[in-house]
Amino acid sequence: MTCRANLTTQKRLASSVLKCGQRKVWVDPNEVSEISQANSRQDIRKLVKSGLIFKKPQASHSRFRIREHAAAKRLGRHSGHGKRKGTAEARMPTSVLWMRRMRVLRNLLRKYREQGKIDRHMYQELYVKSKGNVFKNKRVLMEYIHKAKTENARIKALKDQAEAHRLRNKASRERRAQRIAAKRDALISGEQ
Repeated sequence: MTCRANLTTQKRLASSVLKCGQRKVWVDPNEVSEISQANSRQDIRKLVKSGLIFKKPQASHSRFRIREHAAAKRLGRHSGHGKRKGTAEARMPTSVLWMRRMRVLRNLLRKYREQGKIDRHMYQELYVKSKGNVFKNKRVLMEYIHKAKTENARIKALKDQAEAHRLRNKASRERRAQRIAAKRDALISGEQ
């Protein structure tokens, strides 16, 4: 029956020399008798140099499964009722959603005003409307702007048309008045 040598001292010294824990120290099981003779740090250094004792490599902690899970979550998996801890408000606050929406709408309005697509009066009107929760997203606001612009253009065209009509009528009235006045003058001068 073979008796196993006690290598606790050697392991302790080796962990000190190798600057690691005792569980990381590997001792050659075939050279136990030689290793058990070592009782100083210098002896341990020699054994380390000869390769009878060495430091075990760091065990890797794989992130493969974490990456897989994260990729699935990006696709919308693992987010059912059973996976939720907080309330809907805690998970995505309505105030944050509101702020995002307002910033998007206000940025669009500012950009349109700078580009000259809308005037300052329309900007002010739309700014207040967007604050009043009239537009649920950017697309709706853009559609509203297009509609409002076409409507304004139509009203302006009608106004211009009416104005031209009014001026034409006024001119024809004046001409008629002049003709009547000329006739009257001709009649009066004829009688005399």
